[in-house]
Amino acid sequence: MTPTPLSKSWPLRAVIATLLLASAGEARATVEGITGTDFTLTAKQDMVSTADGNSHYAWGYAAGTGRMQYPGPTLVVQQGATVTITLANELPVPVSIVFPGQRGVVASGGAEGTLTREAPAGATGAPGGPVTYTFVASQPGTYLYHSGTDPALQVDMGLVGAIVVRPAVAGRAYAQPGTEYDREYLFLLSEMDPAIHGQVYDDVAAGRPIAVDTTAFRPTIWFINGRNAVDTMQDSGVPWLPTQPYGCLPRMHPGERMLMRMVNAGRDLHPFHHHGNHALAIARDGRVLSTDPDDTTRPPDLAFLDFTVDSVPGQTMDLIFEWTGKGLGWDVYGHASASDPLEPNESVEDHGKAIPVIIPGPLDLSFGPYYSGSPFLGAFGTLPPGAPDLNAGAGHVHMWHSHNEKEVTTDDIFPGGMMTMLVIEAPWVPIP
Repeated sequence: MTPTPLSKSWPLRAVIATLLLASAGEARATVEGITGTDFTLTAKQDMVSTADGNSHYAWGYAAGTGRMQYPGPTLVVQQGATVTITLANELPVPVSIVFPGQRGVVASGGAEGTLTREAPAGATGAPGGPVTYTFVASQPGTYLYHSGTDPALQVDMGLVGAIVVRPAVAGRAYAQPGTEYDREYLFLLSEMDPAIHGQVYDDVAAGRPIAVDTTAFRPTIWFINGRNAVDTMQDSGVPWLPTQPYGCLPRMHPGERMLMRMVNAGRDLHPFHHHGNHALAIARDGRVLSTDPDDTTRPPDLAFLDFTVDSVPGQTMDLIFEWTGKGLGWDVYGHASASDPLEPNESVEDHGKAIPVIIPGPLDLSFGPYYSGSPFLGAFGTLPPGAPDLNAGAGHVHMWHSHNEKEVTTDDIFPGGMMTMLVIEAPWVPIP
């Protein structure tokens, strides 16, 4: 099959993209959050929006005096740093933070709680607390933090977030070889029972003690990074989602290594499926999958390939995902001849081979918003007038989602829930 007419301008597009990349530096997609060693968080109430058009009362951690967010700010620190987190509280109940996977956490101030010291309930105009937590981030990896006060209620209400500890070796998830990556994305999975949120709102508004039966927990809304599909694919920081700042639209070039930082911040098992290829699980709960995890010269020899991550409640997983198109049996770039130059990371055995199907005529096709009009990576073809264009680089798009069917809905409305898209861009398409 011959390339589309626009594909003949690929060399020019490559030059333009190279200039754009050069002007932008060697930036790579990294997990969004706040960096440093000293953090101030405040537990607050607010509303979160869901993709079915509703909004729900929620609790969450705010950065400093800012607005509460769901999930809480992602804290990004360096291995070996002494981390100090000061928590204030504007909620009508005591709250706290626990840090699974972190050793030697010292808590001071506040009041004694069941699992750790707590920030007392806030009074009008006078936040309760503060309480301070200090620990040394001794192990790199992906971690969870959440309220240790009545977690059956407060975690569902939104008091949860992620911590990323970076090793001294840049470009690696851990000190060990084999954990190198080009891009990284956070997938914090959670769920919500809106009935519980409504009951809490009613109790707070009436000034009553909060009395909710959390054993009747029945979630009907599912999130990635605090959003439901299709909001997951919106840019981070869009103004119409002020309390849900983190998007999740993973993008990569063929041959790159994407680090998937997966966190199950909820109460249920979420089997998360990534179409397009298997992913290599390299670590669990911030510990490298190795026969000797303390040997930083040994690659993760217990790493395993999987196509659906069984996200256990409270667990974190780090995985490496790669895609080149190798083995498809056809040229994903649409080269007309095997004598055409190879693209970066292109499969030699598939180079110049036509796609083994007959493409129907335009009148026989249904065009989705992510379809470029061409089966080829980076090539545009015919689209009907007014067709939406959500795939500016004409990349291959794979749906990534929970394999529990009900979890790809938002309060019984499909599509929604725990779902997003992976976009594999042509090598000349810049990715922020």
